Amino acid sequence: MTSQDTKNLSKSAQRVQDAITSAGCEFTVLELPGSTRTAEESANTIGCELGQIVKSLIFKGKESGKPVLLLVSGSNRVKEKKVAKYLGEKLVKADAEFTREVTGFAIGGIPPIGHLTQPVTYIDEDLLQYEVLWAAAGTPHAVFSLPADKLVALTQGEVVAVKA
Repeated sequence: MTSQDTKNLSKSAQRVQDAITSAGCEFTVLELPGSTRTAEESANTIGCELGQIVKSLIFKGKESGKPVLLLVSGSNRVKEKKVAKYLGEKLVKADAEFTREVTGFAIGGIPPIGHLTQPVTYIDEDLLQYEVLWAAAGTPHAVFSLPADKLVALTQGEVVAVKA
């Protein structure tokens, strides 16, 4: 994989690159020719293990309507009841409109940072077993890699168990 001039990034990918830089990190957003819309597509396009993909899933608190971001290993499925215990209320899967409203990004390219509204963030503990992770960067073709141990500081998220 080759790096590219970040001056040529799409608007959404550039927003993620700016958020990375603002956080004091030096990770580089890459726009790839293959799709990274799903975790499986991402792993195939990047050439990494499925578990190294950070799925950014938006939910909302059923009573509060608060946005909740779950950063989940690409190989895991979320047990919503388990995460609801951390939040203190039931979770509802956010629709595309709510997702775009709170993040500023469309489903399929949601990054772990750079959202319009700061969500409550939970990080799948299984992500921390990898040395390097790959996350979406604002579009279905943009990604960035980061050391797993930097994910908590970058997102201010809480590490939890999310799977059944």
